[in-house]
Amino acid sequence: MLRFSTAGESHGESLVAMIGGLPAGVPVDQAFLDRELWRRQKGYGRGGRMRIERDTAHILSGVRHGKTIGSPIAMTIANNDWKNWEEILPVEAGDPTKHKAVSSPRPGHADLAGSLKYDFPDARYVLERASARESAARVACGAIAKMLLRPLGVEIASHVIRVGSAQLSRPAIWDEIAALQSKEEILLSCVDA
Repeated sequence: MLRFSTAGESHGESLVAMIGGLPAGVPVDQAFLDRELWRRQKGYGRGGRMRIERDTAHILSGVRHGKTIGSPIAMTIANNDWKNWEEILPVEAGDPTKHKAVSSPRPGHADLAGSLKYDFPDARYVLERASARESAARVACGAIAKMLLRPLGVEIASHVIRVGSAQLSRPAIWDEIAALQSKEEILLSCVDA
């Protein structure tokens, strides 16, 4: 059984991803892994942070000579924006005058629930962990899982069939869906513009 966990905050030094349960000998393709991270950064509705970061996974353990060795795989994804937050969100106590507290939780986010759960007077800690940035670590683990399935002839892809009232009027065929994965321009991953 595959299990993964992630650690890190949106403006922390890096994200950490760990995935275990893979057998030894699974080929690991760094270019594919980084492309999956790149795909996450593209598309409609991406914010300014996507222009700052150029995600790449740094594999620390679990892979040697391009193949899994049967132990958990640990990866980091650096946060380039960390240099702007080192004094605001230090690991140590730091200078309280430089901290940027968040006293108004964002509607529809985990800020309020997390602040209440952990009794934080500042929603910043929850906001940092429950961010879209954290999904990069999940994508890295998903890319490793895809590599496990490749030798079995299993490919995973997705596409958008409806946005508002605009809808694909026919069934998509696999070749169209698979072709979306190699596109350089990703807006909504629709097989039919």
